[in-house]
Amino acid sequence: MIPEKIKKNHEILLYGISVAVLFLLLRFLEFRFLIISHRFELYVGGIAVIFTLVGIAFAKKWSNPKIKIQTIVVQNDSATPDFLPNHQEIAERKISNREIEVLQLIAEGKSNKEIADALFVSLNTIKTHSSNIFEKLEAKRRTQAVEKAKKLRIIS
Repeated sequence: MIPEKIKKNHEILLYGISVAVLFLLLRFLEFRFLIISHRFELYVGGIAVIFTLVGIAFAKKWSNPKIKIQTIVVQNDSATPDFLPNHQEIAERKISNREIEVLQLIAEGKSNKEIADALFVSLNTIKTHSSNIFEKLEAKRRTQAVEKAKKLRIIS
């Protein structure tokens, strides 16, 4: 049953196995001694790892709050029925009907692209109308132009 080579060298095989077992035992004892002699550091390290993992878990949970943000748009329709444009001011400033349309859409908060789509014109045309409006109303920004146009009763 046992091969012939093993029978001849069974003593060497036994010595080899016993040396390997002793080596493994020494390594185990060395590891055990290492754990015993450095147990405080290992406990502190283990606690640090646990707190780090808990901190990461809480940070992930807190950085992604489950709050819905809703935007409410309020339209002021009360000014529209009673509004009468100041035709004298429009004539003095030489503001065209198309520029008034563009100014009204600017007042509604639409972007240049949205205005171009609504009026079926190119984006460059809207930019030209906007710059003409700013020049005629002596404004530097869209908000200034809208505010001034409302004060002058050019738009509602």
